[in-house]
Amino acid sequence: MTDTIPPRPTDTAAPHSIDRQQAAARDHLWLHFSRMGSYESAEIPVIVRGEGAYFYDARGRRYLDGLSGLFVSQLGHGRADLVEAAMTQAKDLAYMPLWAYAHPAAIDLAEQVAALAPGDLNKVFFTSGGSEAVESAWKLAKNYFKLVGKPLKHKVISRRIAYHGTTQGALSVTGLPGLKQQFEPLVPSTFRVPNTNIYRAGEITGGLLDGSDPEAFGRWAADQIAVAIENEGPETVAAVFLEPVQNAGGCFTPPPGYFPRVREICDAHDVLLVSDEVICAFGRLGHMFAAERYGYQPDIITCAKGITSGYAPLGAMIASDRLAEPFQHGTATFAHGYTFGGHPVAAAVALRNLQIFKDEQVLEHVRATEAAFRSTLGKLLDLPIVGDVRGDGYFYAIELVKDKATRQTLDAAESERLLRGFLSGALFEAGLYCRADDRGDPVVQLAPPLICDQDQFDEMEQILRSVLTEAAAHL
Repeated sequence: MTDTIPPRPTDTAAPHSIDRQQAAARDHLWLHFSRMGSYESAEIPVIVRGEGAYFYDARGRRYLDGLSGLFVSQLGHGRADLVEAAMTQAKDLAYMPLWAYAHPAAIDLAEQVAALAPGDLNKVFFTSGGSEAVESAWKLAKNYFKLVGKPLKHKVISRRIAYHGTTQGALSVTGLPGLKQQFEPLVPSTFRVPNTNIYRAGEITGGLLDGSDPEAFGRWAADQIAVAIENEGPETVAAVFLEPVQNAGGCFTPPPGYFPRVREICDAHDVLLVSDEVICAFGRLGHMFAAERYGYQPDIITCAKGITSGYAPLGAMIASDRLAEPFQHGTATFAHGYTFGGHPVAAAVALRNLQIFKDEQVLEHVRATEAAFRSTLGKLLDLPIVGDVRGDGYFYAIELVKDKATRQTLDAAESERLLRGFLSGALFEAGLYCRADDRGDPVVQLAPPLICDQDQFDEMEQILRSVLTEAAAHL
């Protein structure tokens, strides 16, 4: 769906401009989730332009955006129609909060999102991003149960290694101890259950299951949620937060029957099922919402990122009619909100984004080409360093191993040397922007724009093959 775009001479900035940018960036810009010390003697990549599935740095070098920015740029870069939607809205109404007032863009977007969401998820609470959406969902769960006479229900269950955001509540729900320690104490009353990494089923189940029967593993993993609820006391558990495909650790897809069983467990204990679709919604898996793909009905969906394809910041918590009902009468108030939640310009961009999805049949394109994407990445399994290739839609991870036969993973020092010392830089230098991640076992993550086709799949595979072949020597 996209053409290969050659670099343009104008993409190269003057050397003195680049030097000035580098100095200013080192002196003043604090990068997110970054070791700033790494740039004491290294150049900070400065990205200046994007077009289609590619972007360009200040020196004119082109890169294939293999991560959609950060699982965001569903429609790719340089879409004039999305820019125009923002400009048109800004001329009419640049800003208005949703604090006791509404504006047309938010009304229209809420109506469309509710129509697209599964079941009776008809109430849309806008935020600025994904962490805020998760924060909102937990606050709503606690508030709701207090209003319906179950004030002890406040605890949350999530999966090990799962990432749900950076705000204090969302970080508390996150299952990555290394990300949490420096910010503790966090919000109490969160508990972890096993994830669905079937490649590591033997380790996860303590040797009980080896992963050869995915349905049995899915049943076991779901039942651990029931065990956790019963251990804590069902009268104290408010919600279970699950990503349809877990990102951290590397694209853990749900085994057959997993989510239907989780739904049964939640219903039996009056626990809310929150589908955290900040990454998975808006086409990443070939559906507007991933709950559709895997056949389950959540009580809440949290989303962000792809709702605007990155052309403006926006997120949302989508709640069922049941959860909204106590707030619809009398004096009850959900005393929660954000200054920029449902920003008029962001809402207008989201509306245009959803229209483009329909006009250009983006979901259909993902479903039609995902098998080719999987097959192309699967070629990498012939490399001794590649243990597993997993994912769905346009969302994949390649797990790296030291010993393919035994599935032996890298130790901390090896992972540091391979991922940070070599892979991240080598892949970028070779022209592929993706993510080398070890918030679990070491993986390379890929989530390209949904406009990509076989040309981009082949380009990713060729770069990965070359760099991963060289990476084996660094072990």
